[in-house]
Amino acid sequence: MTTPGELLPHEIDDLAAKVIEANRSAGRKVVLAESCTGGLVSAALTEIPGSSAVFDRGYVTYSNEAKMEALDVPLDIIETFGAVSIACAWAMAKGALAKSKADVAVAISGVAGPDGGTKLKPVGTVVFARVVRGQEGEPEGELKKFEPTSRADIRRQATVCALELLLP
Repeated sequence: MTTPGELLPHEIDDLAAKVIEANRSAGRKVVLAESCTGGLVSAALTEIPGSSAVFDRGYVTYSNEAKMEALDVPLDIIETFGAVSIACAWAMAKGALAKSKADVAVAISGVAGPDGGTKLKPVGTVVFARVVRGQEGEPEGELKKFEPTSRADIRRQATVCALELLLP
């Protein structure tokens, strides 16, 4: 719960502070590619004093067109797998890393609801991907299915997961 003068819940603020400190200690900069969270992860990081030493930039690519234009996500990935897929999230993270000076990128895409879900990807489905500069190999991604209690709750849970992925 937030108190007057605070933007985000304590749990998110505390985790964001941990992310900033851990990445500052590791000498890493981070970049975000957000869809369903709409910039909440970026907002959480920039609430922390001194975040400019770690946070390079964030992309809010809510539409498919934005994902393709800003992050170079290939149309065939969106058409084949959909925007809510590990393939798309990985392409978003790769694009964000390529267009930044960061060392690690995390991408988030999902169905926050209350509409937009399908049988295969119901409301609460959120995908995450992380790409670390200089580390080759298989994409690192994760699909989570949050309980569809509310749009805000799904977005908060996705924000927490993304922040955890930014820890070194």
